Amino acid sequence: MSGTSGPAVVTAPAAAPVEVDAMRRALELAARGPHGPNPRVGCVLLAPDGEVLGEGWHRGAGTAHAEVAALADAAARGAGTRGATAVVTLEPCDHTGRTGPCTRALLDAGVARVVVSVEDPNPVAAGGAGRLRDAGVEVVTGVLAAAGEQALGAWLPAVRRGRPFVTLKLASTLDGRVAAADGTSRWITSAPARHHAHGLRAEVDAIAVGTGTVLADDPSLTARTVDGGLVERQPLRVVVGHRDVPPGARLHGPGGALVHVRTHDPAEVLRVLHEREVRHVLVEGGPTLAAAFLGAGLVDEVHAYVAPVVLGAGPAAVADLGVRTIAEAVRLRTVEVVPLGPDVLVVATPVLDPTTTEEH
Repeated sequence: MSGTSGPAVVTAPAAAPVEVDAMRRALELAARGPHGPNPRVGCVLLAPDGEVLGEGWHRGAGTAHAEVAALADAAARGAGTRGATAVVTLEPCDHTGRTGPCTRALLDAGVARVVVSVEDPNPVAAGGAGRLRDAGVEVVTGVLAAAGEQALGAWLPAVRRGRPFVTLKLASTLDGRVAAADGTSRWITSAPARHHAHGLRAEVDAIAVGTGTVLADDPSLTARTVDGGLVERQPLRVVVGHRDVPPGARLHGPGGALVHVRTHDPAEVLRVLHEREVRHVLVEGGPTLAAAFLGAGLVDEVHAYVAPVVLGAGPAAVADLGVRTIAEAVRLRTVEVVPLGPDVLVVATPVLDPTTTEEH
């Protein structure tokens, strides 16, 4: 947000090719950062002649932001930054939290130009571009914006919507069953599909299941490596519903913290998780919880693992949604199809306006 009493806004030219190349490098650096409540951000500092002065990325909550890390790297190299250009994947923050404002660090370092991929939608941290412009710094935004938004992943829509990004995970037979008539379900999908699902668990901030799944399956809700060990960062384990988690349940064992949300309202679940700075939640089960989130319109993405198995009976992957005619169906748009051994993963997103879908 530009001030009304500061210097005149400087009109910055478009990004130069060397700056676009530096943005690609900054995006690579951003990918090194961890998932979590803070965005993954990368920064490259360039001299006026295009030489790289320093690089940095955000390594997690409470650590130096990417711009400050890049400035520290430049200092360690003995490189001066006065008149430099900072190429950063997300608009520099202009607030003091666990660390100081990046705008102040850039100004103190004498940076003359800032090239940004994505403007910060967080009302707490936004305004950095305006602050820099008011101080006479050239600012260019929207450079490789699509790649920048992709790099931010679930963090960006979560901040924009004020709630966690919701991925619904389904694992079913070809005819949509999640268990046989006698309740047995291990294993419908193959080892490659299960390993892939653990990789997804390792990327999210929380995994949610209903109390029915807890009582029926006694899951541990952990993210594991191929050899069965726990990954270093474990997601929160969220149980939704009023029934108690048994004292001897595996959810009390090694893994992420256990959060019990005693409600059947998906919006309330997301409110509680938003307060805990959860940006991405994986809704894993069971059919009742899946139907609740779908029925509430609170699913942003579906990961459906489908095995070439037919049962003909048993519980469906999604409980009754109240759909009585094909026109009321929840429509999805396929984004990606991934073969996983004998199985297949279908990644799809809800169609916001079903009237735009083609007839089949």
